[in-house]
Amino acid sequence: MSSKFETILYQEDGPIGTITLNRPDNGNMFNERMCHEIRDCINEIRRETRTRVVVITGAGDRFFCIGGEKTGMEDTKLYAGVLPVLEMYESIDRLQKPVIASVNGFAVGGGNVLQVMCDLTIAKESAVFRQVGPMMGSFDAGYGTWYLEDLVGKKKAKEIWYLNPKISAAEAVSIGLINKVVPDDQLAAATREMALEVANRGAFALAAIKGAFGARHGGVAGLSRVTHDQLLRQYLDTDESKEMSKSFAEKRKPDPSTFGH
Repeated sequence: MSSKFETILYQEDGPIGTITLNRPDNGNMFNERMCHEIRDCINEIRRETRTRVVVITGAGDRFFCIGGEKTGMEDTKLYAGVLPVLEMYESIDRLQKPVIASVNGFAVGGGNVLQVMCDLTIAKESAVFRQVGPMMGSFDAGYGTWYLEDLVGKKKAKEIWYLNPKISAAEAVSIGLINKVVPDDQLAAATREMALEVANRGAFALAAIKGAFGARHGGVAGLSRVTHDQLLRQYLDTDESKEMSKSFAEKRKPDPSTFGH
């Protein structure tokens, strides 16, 4: 499959299929093509029996993923102008095989939501987790909120979204945001060990368990669609959002006079 993709790498190692986000010079940010390629790759994995567990990681040793960018997309408020991150998240959520996030660096914004969507997360000690949406005038309502609340609780999830703290790997595991932390130089080996252990479990049982965990969130997909495709696309055109994004890029406090207009 790897020859088909431009923004990701795909490699099989026995029962383990590894998807590597391959834009290290851009923080492994997902663009339109990457979202579609991850979705397409996972859909192909769904249709074969060789792979029993999937690992998602980032290229390089600094970034797992720091969110998304719309470079090259059409300038429209219709679907062609919406970054298709939900197709990517939904494919992970609906895949009948376990997905492990191997966080090799910064997991920020949509990158943190991406690891939240995975069934398990293992990270190196120097990894950092953060939600920055409100600092830039944007948000992720649905997968990035409901699933996060399941992991860390409502109060902590709101703190992560409202105050945007930088969360170390050690703190992330202590609050339940991730499952395991290992020394930086042991991440690849520890990820493989975890993946092989999962792969030794009954495939049918794992598929049933994953489906059971997902059943309670049947309404999340609909909520995510409404907020992402409609509210978010229009909200990002407001003066408030433009000022928030500009002030974030310029490392200054935003001008509150733009809020709420």
